[in-house]
Amino acid sequence: MPLEGQKIRLREVRESDLPLLLALRNDLETQGWSQTLPTDYTLNMVRKQYEEETFSFQRNRARFVIETIDSEEVVGNMTYYSLRSRHEVTIGIAIARQFWSAGLAYDAQETLLRFLFEELGVRVVRLWTTGSNEKAIALAERSGFQVSARLREAVFRRGQLADNVMMDLLREEYYASHPEMEDHLPPL
Repeated sequence: MPLEGQKIRLREVRESDLPLLLALRNDLETQGWSQTLPTDYTLNMVRKQYEEETFSFQRNRARFVIETIDSEEVVGNMTYYSLRSRHEVTIGIAIARQFWSAGLAYDAQETLLRFLFEELGVRVVRLWTTGSNEKAIALAERSGFQVSARLREAVFRRGQLADNVMMDLLREEYYASHPEMEDHLPPL
């Protein structure tokens, strides 16, 4: 069942989405956190990953395609992984460049956060990016994430060393920034 935000829908990945997922994976601007170089993923590699995820019953990870509600245009993908039930999870997002600054990434991020806190009951959501990825940091901060760890000079990007930054958002911080919602889980 898809998750709907104001502008976007998070839905399952389909075979027809694979070329966009490949393009996002091989674009250093949309995958700037990655240390997997060169960017030489092939369609067969992406297809294999898709098939493994499609036929997996693991509930500790999920991949969604981000599509616009109005035109159903696919604009990116969003994942969660390393889910430790009712405790923590890590998220990732990639949006095609032509859709940057349209509010779609923020809506997708907020939609997934609502699902993770409300439906899965996690206590903390984490993400990783590079210290030089100002757009990703600003997007995370807009939802209330804070820098919680910094691995200095851990990533080589654009011919320079950059910090690898972990950011997180605690459950109580999420609900404090969403007064229209009520946390139904008791504190630990």
